[in-house]
Amino acid sequence: MPTKQKINETRTGLIFNVQKFSLNDGPGIRTVIFFKGCPLRCAWCSNPESQKKRPEKMFDEAKNCNTIVGEYKTVAELMEIIMQDKDFYDESNGGVTFSGGEVLFQAPFAIELAKAVKARGIHLACETTGFAKADVFNAFYTYMDLIYFDCKQWDSLRHKKGTGGSNKLILKNMKTLIASGKNYCIRIPVIPRFNYTNEDAIQFGKLFKKLGVKEVELLPFHQFGLKKYAELGRIYTLKDKAQLHTDDLLEYQKTLQEAGVKAKINGW
Repeated sequence: MPTKQKINETRTGLIFNVQKFSLNDGPGIRTVIFFKGCPLRCAWCSNPESQKKRPEKMFDEAKNCNTIVGEYKTVAELMEIIMQDKDFYDESNGGVTFSGGEVLFQAPFAIELAKAVKARGIHLACETTGFAKADVFNAFYTYMDLIYFDCKQWDSLRHKKGTGGSNKLILKNMKTLIASGKNYCIRIPVIPRFNYTNEDAIQFGKLFKKLGVKEVELLPFHQFGLKKYAELGRIYTLKDKAQLHTDDLLEYQKTLQEAGVKAKINGW
């Protein structure tokens, strides 16, 4: 990646949250930038307010009124916020994480922001579904120091049924990422009636062996975003599904490890 690049600091993107002092989205103390808009519609999404690529109304219980979720910000405006905590990043080996929504849905803006972050010597991570055309993904990922990459399903048809999109682009981009030598973490959100059987674990093991993935992180299904659907006036189809905990994924973990894939459970 070139060390000196022209940065368009007036480019604007749609952001729905900026979370400071995060300790769960990469190493050290981090500022997380949440991009609004996603091409997928995962039934279990814990940030449903992130899906639409436009500002929208959402009921705020604390204020007892509707608020608008989503605000247009320039690269310069976000960098002003980011740089407020530069000392904390330096002291903790932290940095900035792009999350969403799907950051690749606003790739031109994300790339300009990434250029600005890297120009200031800040560690940069992202959380992505990998659902984007190859040229978009290739133009973006080179700016990242660490990439959290979701792998939701091994089967394309089942992936499309559960998320609204095929996994073909995702797996192509994952293959590119693995071959790149970049620091990455493949994550499986484990969801009941979608990818939670032992057969799913076996097939994931075969897929990862083929792609060269040596280690994955398992994310147990949770209901942390349950209230948000009602606040958005939407129906949440998984509201009656029991949450999964670390113990629920031990057999899943064992099956992956028997396939030669080290599996860590990110419990809660």
